[in-house]
Amino acid sequence: MSTDQAWEDWGRRDPYFGVITDPKFRKSALTQDAIREFFDSGRAHVEYVMQMIRQHIDPGFQPQSVLEFGCGVGRIAVPFAKVVPEVIGMDVSSAMLSEAKKNCDEQGVANVKLLLSDDDLSQLTRQFDLIHSFIVFQHIPPDRGRALFGKLLRYLPVGGVGAIHVSYSKDHYEATHGVAPPPPPTIVPAGRGAPAPVPTPDPSADPEMQMNPYHMNELLFLMQRVGVRRFHAEFTDHGGELAIFLFFQKSQ
Repeated sequence: MSTDQAWEDWGRRDPYFGVITDPKFRKSALTQDAIREFFDSGRAHVEYVMQMIRQHIDPGFQPQSVLEFGCGVGRIAVPFAKVVPEVIGMDVSSAMLSEAKKNCDEQGVANVKLLLSDDDLSQLTRQFDLIHSFIVFQHIPPDRGRALFGKLLRYLPVGGVGAIHVSYSKDHYEATHGVAPPPPPTIVPAGRGAPAPVPTPDPSADPEMQMNPYHMNELLFLMQRVGVRRFHAEFTDHGGELAIFLFFQKSQ
């Protein structure tokens, strides 16, 4: 199953839990208090992002437009829309976008445009003052995500800022200093008979949620090649998934 199909399933079946994997955000348990907490976390995140950018990248940064890549149900896009004139939210899941539209309407947010994403970012037609993505790339296979990362950088003008979160390792790779050990060799016994049948997926099980680390040298190379000369990084750890939140500005 492709990751796109998995996220469409999350959007249809359990969209808030797909964004924050806490039992209180399960569709079966969701309350109005939980929804308020969900969006309060997004508001706090937006405040943190703007603080980091102004503290470490550009003290006078006042974006007029934001691209929220992997917007889900709008946890961060909606708070951004309350402090920035224009927000574009992109996601591969039409079901997530439908829920995001409902949340925008319920919260009286009219300055968010929601677009279905693809590998070519074909619906984007302009650049943005801020491109933001948080806990999204880890769910995309690295070869595909690296290409998307490079394409997103093209939509930053000179002076534009990126705030992009990327996983790079797992804490259980300690013995190999954070590098994934090579997989064991596959040994096929001589005289092997017919292959074992593929198990039938359980339709009641949660959709797949990949957790992929990226090679940071590749991403830093792409950043420098498009004119990024300095960046600030904050480490994050989500249950042993080690990541870096990159804050950077395109300077040429």
